[in-house]
Amino acid sequence: MSLLARFLNVAAVASAALLSACGGGGGGGGGGGTPVTDAGCSKVALTDAAACGYNQINVTVQKVRFNASATAADGDAGWWEVVLSPAQKVNLLTLTNGAVLELGQVQVPVGTYQQLALVLDASTPLANSVVPIVGTETALGMPATPQSIVKIPVSITVTKDQVSDYVIDFDACNSVLRLGASGNYSLSARLSVIQRLSATGQRVTGFVATTLDPVTTRVSVQQNGTIFKATNPDSTGHFILYPVPVGTYDLVVGALGAVPAVVTGVPVTAAASTDVSTNTTPIDPPASPSHTITGTVTTGTTPIDARVAIVKKYTGGPNVTTAGAPADATTGGLAYTVPTAAPIRAPYVAGGNPLVFSPDNAAPTGRYTVAVTAAGTTKTADVDATTSDPNVSFTFP
Repeated sequence: MSLLARFLNVAAVASAALLSACGGGGGGGGGGGTPVTDAGCSKVALTDAAACGYNQINVTVQKVRFNASATAADGDAGWWEVVLSPAQKVNLLTLTNGAVLELGQVQVPVGTYQQLALVLDASTPLANSVVPIVGTETALGMPATPQSIVKIPVSITVTKDQVSDYVIDFDACNSVLRLGASGNYSLSARLSVIQRLSATGQRVTGFVATTLDPVTTRVSVQQNGTIFKATNPDSTGHFILYPVPVGTYDLVVGALGAVPAVVTGVPVTAAASTDVSTNTTPIDPPASPSHTITGTVTTGTTPIDARVAIVKKYTGGPNVTTAGAPADATTGGLAYTVPTAAPIRAPYVAGGNPLVFSPDNAAPTGRYTVAVTAAGTTKTADVDATTSDPNVSFTFP
């Protein structure tokens, strides 16, 4: 659903002022005592994507570390870090709809950093936890690594006398594994890193109808079904997707009891916000009857670590992901309620003009593709939920 580390590119900053600024907001250091000569600054923050089935997903952040070597071990030289003192417990679900949390910054040597590590506190009870929609706060099991370190490959370039700004997006929905009927949960973190070029651009905003439940409605920007940023709207229907890499996207609205709605050709620039819809002309997909796709995933490992995506294929494109989450980590079970009426789409219109949606009536209107990814392999199955509840099974490898 998401953590984030960010490193903002600010040109023409005097070296002395830059290095002074690197001392604030969390501090840090490292590099095995290596003196810094030609230096830039790294700044870190936190954000999240839309989450599903929880009131809270909490993580306690101790530090963010990064290394120029893609293969450096935890105890090797060359690690630079932003340290939070004391460690900070964060409910990731407060960091949606454009919100970010600044963690700190540190002076580092110029160069390209290829590995980022997020260090979580696992020493105190409920430092990392979930609060399900029905239930009480429960400890979130951590990876079996020293100090619960979550690592991701990156390519972060730090330039002399500049501040590099990247955002680590912690996809909370896809990072928490349910362990069957035990009532337990485990972290299998899914993080992505986005360079932030602007405080005003790299964002998509708009409104969905207030008749859609904000808890179960997800708005995302995608390319070929790959989600780059997702959020839930607020109670007024307003949504903010930020930061989003510069490019062109499909904006997808998925809501229980309503057909999928797609806005194609949505541009994202570093210069300004892209406004898709207004509160007077919100995206309001028609209501639809529903059926439920069920199934199981078998991987031969425990826990079962597999991600499920429900994909809608429009006639002539695009293909978009309308829902998704991990399969149950104990049983491998999956269940998704999907609308069965014709989905709608509209081309993006600049200047605040109303979107004009049209239905994709290709039969069967309730056809979906179920895609499951485990251990780097993806398998798919086409199903028709128009008039019945289909069941699918996947076996890996």
